[in-house]
Amino acid sequence: MFTLPDLPYAYDALEPTMSARTLHFHHDKHHAAYIKALNELLDRAGPTTDRLEDVIRQSADAGPDASKLFNNAAQAWNHAFFWPSMAPEASKPSGDLDAAIRASFGGLAQLREAFAKAGVAHFGSGWVWLVADGGKLAVKSTHDAHDIITDGGGFPLLVCDLWEHAYYLDYQNDRKAFLDAWFDAPANWSFASSQLAASAGKGDPWCFSAPRATATAA
Repeated sequence: MFTLPDLPYAYDALEPTMSARTLHFHHDKHHAAYIKALNELLDRAGPTTDRLEDVIRQSADAGPDASKLFNNAAQAWNHAFFWPSMAPEASKPSGDLDAAIRASFGGLAQLREAFAKAGVAHFGSGWVWLVADGGKLAVKSTHDAHDIITDGGGFPLLVCDLWEHAYYLDYQNDRKAFLDAWFDAPANWSFASSQLAASAGKGDPWCFSAPRATATAA
């Protein structure tokens, strides 16, 4: 059984960018529902792996009959990656990450513009990612439950949720205001730096923890 990961901060830690009310609904209701549905589907199908990343890959390749499993598995993973993509204290990129941003975008202001532009232009629900891809950084978006694992879009450094449940209580339909505020405050550049290092083989990348029943590392 996969378990709902705890938030790495208090519910009110990201205010005013994201309210405690939003985080309670987003984490305790939406993310929890994906985990619950995922476990129920795996219980009926019979698990073949204890890694969520492998469940996502296998269900993505299994055709339409596995779409429900894929959607819930991928959404469980995306949300679990979203939480550490944020931190209570605002920060700025430094070191190798800062250098990579300057080389790929010209600077943080240009990355902020590209990130918000991609998120605002994204039609419907999904995710906007900062990724390392081919030695450079890029901004990419994925629709609905789709993620970087199966879309071949690079190595994830940060992600922001574009589903309305991520921002509607606080920003209503103003997605751009949410994206701008998100980039300026809770975007976790320390996490992005560790992911960038992992993409170059320096340290372990983030992964979803294994089910408690197996007591193994993901």
